Amino acid sequence: MNEDTNSIIYAYLNAQTVLTDVATGGIFCPRLPENTVLPALSFNTRGGLPPNPHIKPIVTPSVQFDCYGSTPIEAREVYRALYDVLEGIQMVDVVVDGSTYKILSAMEEGQGQDRQDEEILTYFKVLTFFTIMVRAEAT
Repeated sequence: MNEDTNSIIYAYLNAQTVLTDVATGGIFCPRLPENTVLPALSFNTRGGLPPNPHIKPIVTPSVQFDCYGSTPIEAREVYRALYDVLEGIQMVDVVVDGSTYKILSAMEEGQGQDRQDEEILTYFKVLTFFTIMVRAEAT
C-alpha cells in the first residue's frame, strides 16, 4: 500500500531535533492553524514529477515550506534548521504507523525567499521549495 508522502515527510521532520528545537511552535501540513505560536513551520506538496511507471512506489513531489518567525531573523533560523535536515539527505528510513518508508533524496530547488506574511502582517517567513524523492511503499 502506498503511503501519503506528506505523512512520510511530516514524520521525518518531527523526528529531527535540530528542527523541532528551533520550530518550537510546531510543524504543520498544509498550513499553520490559527493563533500558532511562532517560530513554526508549515509545508504542502505543490506538484512534482509524475511517478515512474516502472517503479510505481517512488514519487518525487515538489514541496513548499513556509518557515515562520515573529521576526525575519527568527524565520531565517527555522529555514536554516530545515535546510540542515533536508538538503542532500539520502536513503533515510522513516517510520509511519509502524511501517518503514524511505526518503531517497532531497534537494532545495532555490534559495529561501524572505517574505512578510500577506494575511498576518506580524508573521515573517522564509519560503523555499524542495524536491524530495520518496519510496512511498513500506519495506
